[in-house]
Amino acid sequence: MPKAVGGAADEEEFRAEVEERLINEEYKIWKKNTPFLYDLVITHALEWPSLTVQWLPDRTEPPGKDHSVQKMILGTHTSDNEPNYLMLAQVQLPLDDAEADARHYDDDHADIGGFGAASGKVQIVQQINHDGEVNRARYMPQNSFVIATKTVSAEVYVFDYSKHPSKPPLDGACNPDLRLKGHNSEGYGLSWSIFKEGHLLSGSDDAQICLWDIKANSRNKSLDALQIFKHHDGVVEDVAWHLRHEYLFGSVGDDYHLLIWDLRSPAPTKPVQSVVAHQGEVNCLAFHPFNEWVVATGSTDKTVKLFDLRKIDTSLHTFDCHKYVSTVSLLFIATVCFYCLRNFLEY
Repeated sequence: MPKAVGGAADEEEFRAEVEERLINEEYKIWKKNTPFLYDLVITHALEWPSLTVQWLPDRTEPPGKDHSVQKMILGTHTSDNEPNYLMLAQVQLPLDDAEADARHYDDDHADIGGFGAASGKVQIVQQINHDGEVNRARYMPQNSFVIATKTVSAEVYVFDYSKHPSKPPLDGACNPDLRLKGHNSEGYGLSWSIFKEGHLLSGSDDAQICLWDIKANSRNKSLDALQIFKHHDGVVEDVAWHLRHEYLFGSVGDDYHLLIWDLRSPAPTKPVQSVVAHQGEVNCLAFHPFNEWVVATGSTDKTVKLFDLRKIDTSLHTFDCHKYVSTVSLLFIATVCFYCLRNFLEY
């Protein structure tokens, strides 16, 4: 019996090695072909993986330079013995009229360099101590200095990075400007309202959705949830505010469901719409930025679906993927909806 177990372990290890080699080979093939696929590629190796990334809206053009400067939000996912940080990176992006030369392509480095990126540069400019890895980080639309983070604990942290030093204190102490309470476990769902400053939604593994108003009075930098919504039968994977109606938001979870909520309803803690959206866990959702009726969902069943809120029982369209879908973007939805509309008009 021990020999059989050892054989199974060896086979699993061999399979993992083969898969890793395949991934490395596919990466090399992709990178060698980037000059034919993209106008610009900048790659940068981080010390630790980041589970989250988001561009900040600030953009500057230094006089006399051939690049603009933008910032992005990153986090760390370290080993147990290493500190974690919420991080800000500064990225130099070549201007549109900057000359892109294929000779600038870096074929010698696996994870750094790129194509069309002679003036491209990524630099970590600020690190803020964080308790455990940063599951997700999102800036507040009305004030991009304010960033909320999903943690490995039940709390959601809020940082104003303008109030923190660029280098973290050596004692490793995590001092968020606000600790948001209401969850019982960690999660990933996080969404700021673009209409109401300070209104933040969060979804977690405890099957709950919490809503806070961070502008409300807090005690000792701690704030309880304004409302708690519980209707999912399992993990709430993602939440998102509607982009055209300030009282609407959506949620998806491991129960295969897409739920639509309306804070104006007589029973706001119950969804106004519910549908079994997929045949597997639903990982993400995003509302269309221009069409108020369209929402997209992505699932572990390897599909992305579009739904019309006026007839939510059946999907508008289904896109099959090779692997499970962990995120959908607003740009993707807008592009896909335009494509579907164009095909509809042609036929």
